[in-house]
Amino acid sequence: MVNPIPTRRPFIIPIFLPHAGCPHQCVFCNQTSITGVGRDTVSPEKVEQQIIKFLGYKGNDFRPVQVAFYGGNFLGLEKDYIERLLNVPAKFVKNKEVDAIRFSTRPDTINHDQIKIIKNYPVTTVEIGAQSMDDRVLDMAKRGHTALDTQKAVFLLKEVGYTIGLQMMVGLPKEDEAGSLSTAYRISELEPDFVRIYPTIVLKNSLLARWYENGTYRPWSLERSIAHVKTLYLFFKKKNIPVIRMGLQASEDLDSGAAVLTGPYHPAFGHMVYSQIFLDMATAILEKKKIFHEKVVLSVHPRSISKMKGMKNHNVDILKKRFQLQSLKIVPDPSLDEGKLALSLQSTFQNII
Repeated sequence: MVNPIPTRRPFIIPIFLPHAGCPHQCVFCNQTSITGVGRDTVSPEKVEQQIIKFLGYKGNDFRPVQVAFYGGNFLGLEKDYIERLLNVPAKFVKNKEVDAIRFSTRPDTINHDQIKIIKNYPVTTVEIGAQSMDDRVLDMAKRGHTALDTQKAVFLLKEVGYTIGLQMMVGLPKEDEAGSLSTAYRISELEPDFVRIYPTIVLKNSLLARWYENGTYRPWSLERSIAHVKTLYLFFKKKNIPVIRMGLQASEDLDSGAAVLTGPYHPAFGHMVYSQIFLDMATAILEKKKIFHEKVVLSVHPRSISKMKGMKNHNVDILKKRFQLQSLKIVPDPSLDEGKLALSLQSTFQNII
C-alpha cells in the first residue's frame, strides 16, 4: 500500500534571499511577496541573528539542524558574498550547534567553478529550481535556462556527492497535465534525492498577473491542481523519490491575500493532497469489500487522523453518502504506519483489512 507520508525531515533554519543572484524575472515570480522579506541585501549579521533565534525555538527537538538559504539564486551571488554568508552557519557547524547547510539555486549557475566555492564548507544539500523539463514552457516562463542545464547540473552535483533536490511547478503557461507528467518522468530519470511540487500562483506585481488581467493566462483551479499533484506524488512514490513539500509555504502575506491575485493557493495544500490520497484508499477498500449500509470504523495512525477526515470532515461526508453508511468513525491506532488504514465493522467488530 502506498505510504503518502514523507520521511522525517531535519529542523530547518530558513534564510530568505529574495531575488538575490537572479539574472531573470520569471513570469510567476515575486519573491518579496512569497517570503515577506524585502529585497535589501541580507547581511551575515542578520544570518547569525536568524540562526540564534531559531536555535532558541528548537527546544528538545533532536532532529538534525540545517541552515537553508532559500528564495534567491545562491550560486548566482558574488563569490565574496557567498563565502561571507556560508562562514556564518559554518561557525555553528564547527560548534556542533548546526549539522549542515543547504541552499536552492538555478541549474545554469551550477558549474565546476561555483562548486569549488562551496566544496570546503559543510554544504550537504543543493536544491535546483528546475520548474519544468519542457524548453517551450521554460521559455514562456522566461526562466533563461533549458532542461539540458538541469540535467548537467544534476550530473555535476552527483559527481561531488551532494544530496540533490529538484523543484517543479504545475500549471505554468503552455503546460497541461500531460506535459507536467512528462516533466515528472524526466525528473525521475535524473534520480534526485527528493522533489518539491508547487502549483503556479498568480502573484501581484508579477508578469503573470498582467497576463491574467489581459486574459492571456488562466491559472488552474485548486481542485485541478490538487488532483494533478496527487498524481505526481504517487508517480514519484512509485519511483522511490520522496516528495518533501507540495504547495507554497504559508506566510502572512499569502494567507491574507495581500500577495496573491488569483490561483490555487491554499495554506494547507499539501494536507489536501494527502487527504485525497486517503479518500481514494478508503474508497477502494469499501468498494472491494462491497460494504454498504454498515457502521464502519477506519483506523489510522494518530498523525493521520486529520488527513483521513479531510478538511471540515470532507472525506467522512463523502464516504458516508457514497456508501450509505449508518456511521463512520475515524480512530487512532499507533501500531499502523502513517500512510496505512485498517477497516472494521462496528456491529460485529470484524476486522476487514
